[in-house]
Amino acid sequence: MPTDEQRAADLLGRVEHGRVATSMRALPFLASARHIVVDGQVLLRLHRGHGYHRACVGGVVAYGADVPSARSRSWSVQVVGECAAVEPTPAELDRFGPAPRSVDGVPFDPVYLRVEPQFATVHSVIETDSP
Repeated sequence: MPTDEQRAADLLGRVEHGRVATSMRALPFLASARHIVVDGQVLLRLHRGHGYHRACVGGVVAYGADVPSARSRSWSVQVVGECAAVEPTPAELDRFGPAPRSVDGVPFDPVYLRVEPQFATVHSVIETDSP
């Protein structure tokens, strides 16, 4: 039976976007990110212009993604681990695909982070049949 970390990596590999959570100036915050899974680690691409990456690098973050469904099975994944700035390989950049043109009207400037999962949680919900 696969571990939660293996199940989380598999499920994260099925979606492209999620949210990274940490704190900035003692306040919690979430930031949207594009991700890929590489050897069980989560590689994130964020917009440098917001500066959110500075709160993540060198600390512990949570990264989550989910697939809600009103008619079938929903799932939610969260991985928690240490975060570091990285330079992705050309193969990893290819997996990310094209970057957005802009974010909030500002040209997109990518920054890449790697989350080394220390633990993961996976939750699934099977919806009831509608009357």
